[in-house]
Amino acid sequence: MKKLFTTKNLVLMALFGALAGLLMLWDFPLTFLAPNFYKMDFSEIPALIGGFAIGPLGGVIIEAVKILVKLLFKPTTTGLVGEFANFVLGCALVLPASLLYHYRKTLKTAILSLAAGTLFMTGAGIVVNALVMLPFYSKFMPMESIIAAGAKIFPAVNSVWTFAAFCVGPFNLFKALAVSLLTLLLYKRVSNLIKSFDSRKKGQKEA
Repeated sequence: MKKLFTTKNLVLMALFGALAGLLMLWDFPLTFLAPNFYKMDFSEIPALIGGFAIGPLGGVIIEAVKILVKLLFKPTTTGLVGEFANFVLGCALVLPASLLYHYRKTLKTAILSLAAGTLFMTGAGIVVNALVMLPFYSKFMPMESIIAAGAKIFPAVNSVWTFAAFCVGPFNLFKALAVSLLTLLLYKRVSNLIKSFDSRKKGQKEA
């Protein structure tokens, strides 16, 4: 815990959390996969980079800061259901990916850890939506309307579980793959910037 809450890590978690919150504001639907009340965003990228750089708990804290920042700029329209789902599924991607990566920090491990996080997020998205999110969201939109919206995209959708399997599963798989690819492209550059900052700070202390 002492290693996690250093001044540098606190600054990084705040910066990554703020950036993630701003990215969460820029969302858009993927109407070929799920109804338009499911929104795609890239807010998991800073959380993944932070999780890789700081550790799994750091990634979770960034996810929490992200939600708070988003709510400051844009109040909830779903009774916090959407924000809670985003946090839970973001952690479902960030936690396993950053845990595996911290065993051995190589490119191969990074790819495998992101693949594991992608599968975990996809599976968790199906189960959590079917058991928790969709029943709760039905207080704002009738379940029949939710299922009907899914059936317009995939005719096989006729229940909560088929909606979760055919709409939510592919949606989260697409999102996790896109976020993972961008994280792989960006992480090394951001990591080098952090190392450069550390070495510069160390040089100033020695001087």
